[in-house]
Amino acid sequence: MYNIGDKISYPVHGAGIIEAIEEKEILGKSRKYYIMRIPLNNMKVMIPLDNVEDIGVRPVIGLKEVEQVIAVLAADVTKMPQNWNRRYRANMDRIKSGDIYEVAEVVRNLTLRDREKALSTGERKILNNARQILLSEIILAADMDENEAVELIEKVVK
Repeated sequence: MYNIGDKISYPVHGAGIIEAIEEKEILGKSRKYYIMRIPLNNMKVMIPLDNVEDIGVRPVIGLKEVEQVIAVLAADVTKMPQNWNRRYRANMDRIKSGDIYEVAEVVRNLTLRDREKALSTGERKILNNARQILLSEIILAADMDENEAVELIEKVVK
């Protein structure tokens, strides 16, 4: 169980800080929720306590892991399916996994692909979502502001 002030990562939404633990009644059912604020866009997310493990919530990475994420961003492109539909599904699965290294691969691969030729609307959405997830975690893990984290990613992805 996490406590108020803990930094956690929520797959698909990104990393944030637990600001409160509240009991809410939704659709006639009363449940406890973590109220998490994501620093990037000041978005608040409610996460039901009873299925935190099922949805892949985990603690934010540490500084050592940030260095490993940077290494993933700096590495060469990994092989991706040529068919955009398969590529789209594979990238979505990577993001949903909650694994920050998988998310970093998506950011790297799609950023480099975008530089070669413009991404489709769907792939641009995936890239933006993956960047938000990656940025939110780097901001919290390395105690950076948004601009520093954006510059870091742009500098490292070659």
